Amino acid sequence: MNILQEFDTITAIATPLGTGGVGVIRISGNESFDIAEKIFKGQPLIPGHISHGWIEDDGTKIDEVLILAFKNPNSYTGEDVIEIQCHGGVNVVRNILDLVLKNGARMAERGEFTKRAFLNKKMDLSQAEAVADLIHAKTQNFAKQSAKNLSGMLHRKVNEIRGKIFNSLSLIIAAIDFPEDVHEPSYDVLIKEFEETIKEVDEVLACAKSSDILRQGVKVAIVGKPNVGKSSLFNKLLNTKRAIVTDIAGTTRDVLTETLDMDVAVTLIDTAGIRNTDEVGQVEGIGIEFSKQSAQEADLILFIYDAEKGLNKEDTEIYDLIKNKKHLVVANKCDLTQKREDKNAVYISTLTGEGLEDLRNKIKDIVCNFSAEETEFITNKRQADCLIKCRESLMRALEGAKRQELQDLICIDIKSALLFLDEITGEVITDEILNNIFDHFCIGK
Repeated sequence: MNILQEFDTITAIATPLGTGGVGVIRISGNESFDIAEKIFKGQPLIPGHISHGWIEDDGTKIDEVLILAFKNPNSYTGEDVIEIQCHGGVNVVRNILDLVLKNGARMAERGEFTKRAFLNKKMDLSQAEAVADLIHAKTQNFAKQSAKNLSGMLHRKVNEIRGKIFNSLSLIIAAIDFPEDVHEPSYDVLIKEFEETIKEVDEVLACAKSSDILRQGVKVAIVGKPNVGKSSLFNKLLNTKRAIVTDIAGTTRDVLTETLDMDVAVTLIDTAGIRNTDEVGQVEGIGIEFSKQSAQEADLILFIYDAEKGLNKEDTEIYDLIKNKKHLVVANKCDLTQKREDKNAVYISTLTGEGLEDLRNKIKDIVCNFSAEETEFITNKRQADCLIKCRESLMRALEGAKRQELQDLICIDIKSALLFLDEITGEVITDEILNNIFDHFCIGK
């Protein structure tokens, strides 16, 4: 984006395209009110009020709408903003968007509304990234966690850490600049402050693994030989008939995936039955290889076998492939037998539903345990990398203080630590990083 585009008036559809009750077109920039007044006939556009009327194109009525008007800086972007609420529907929304474009706005780029909010100091970079997390959250839990960052929780913690580092730097700089009036801080004081600050950074970093799991979710693969009920279990866990189920071995020939909300996003994977590839056709053979690959990549495996027939050589060979990974043993078709010999198995019947609730609870316990570490602070990879680099700089400063190096040399590492924290909030950021962040947003946000 060139510098002139930064001051354009932009527009985009802010709601998903499709049939719905309401569609929203957002306009932001200095010409927002002028454009709206050209196409809107109705109540006056008063900032902070809702105006009712019609969108018209040269006297032709397009749709009856409500308009929300916001005057800078009291808007999402910090600029003049107009939000047109029309009836949902692809053609209605696009007709109004085309009219806005015809009257002087340009199409917004990905994430440009939120980018302008950041550039206009309406939010810091960690809050802007939280907007994307909130939009793309796969679970209610992660949506709630993302809202914490949007409210400024990470921002406040980073600034708290930054304040302590800056205080240490100020003590040293004052002594360097005014040696006759200010004494250097003692190395014991510096050591204590560095150790306390590193501990606080570690508290935030301890949440990084859980943050990643909450963001990306976990993969749960259903693995076993043909006709043991993998697709039936897949359908039951989803409460829908997603996979084809027959008595014919090899019905599933591809990998099917669907997402479940178990506080953590669970990508459930239905795989082709694993058996000797010499006994199958080319297509099923490819499916079997995909099954083995899915098992290797999964975070949790549901190893399923026929409870009535019991474990046989084929089952054991498959189990040997996955036994070293996190797994649950599932004995299906328990309605056909009274045997409960395998104490490590969860006995279920995909036909009657017996044991399915127990299995769901066990799956949930395991996948939630993946993110059982502290999740007070949600970070993404970029933020975690900045914190790691900040910690490394503080560790060098700490080691320097322990060796009683010249304090002006220690300052170099302290300043470095501050710069990495400033990258998190966006006080110091490159255009390349900034564009990369907002390129992952949807258009309209």
